[in-house]
Amino acid sequence: MNEVNTTTAPEPQVLVLMGVSGCGKTTVAALLAGRLGWEYEEGDGLHPAENVAKMHEGHPLNDEDRWPWLNKVADWIDEQLDASRSGVITCSSLKRSYRDILNRRGSGVTFVYLEGSYEEIAERLAARQGHFMPPALLKSQFADLEEPAADEPSFTVGIGPAPQEIARNIIDELQLRNLHRTDKP
Repeated sequence: MNEVNTTTAPEPQVLVLMGVSGCGKTTVAALLAGRLGWEYEEGDGLHPAENVAKMHEGHPLNDEDRWPWLNKVADWIDEQLDASRSGVITCSSLKRSYRDILNRRGSGVTFVYLEGSYEEIAERLAARQGHFMPPALLKSQFADLEEPAADEPSFTVGIGPAPQEIARNIIDELQLRNLHRTDKP
């Protein structure tokens, strides 16, 4: 990772919180955006209605379903960077080809992979209420998952700690301490 130069204005960046459904993307992303004072977008909110209906009915999305959604997520990322604003967005980003779409500029994007075992995430999904993604689709998400490679702008964070600690670890890892508005524990 590059060192943050606190004597000049930092370059805008977008953090993409990625991982399978139920790994904590929304919770951790909202904490990060709040602590950093950055723009925030829930990537699931950019899904076309057809995708939401398909998942709600228990059918996994295929690549053809995902392309329009991924392009909307990429457009949001580009809008932030074009406006010189940093941001945080959630997107499962399960495959490298998806991450390539989101990082089409080749810079300004960091993928934060929230990693957890199938068992711990299945347990979380079983307890989750009111989400369109049924727990039965978790197997398809793990089947599609291609963990980020060493040459991608990414790092991995385990989902074991409390969300507040995960957010603090991300801020520390990316050396964002001097860039956020508040320093809440």
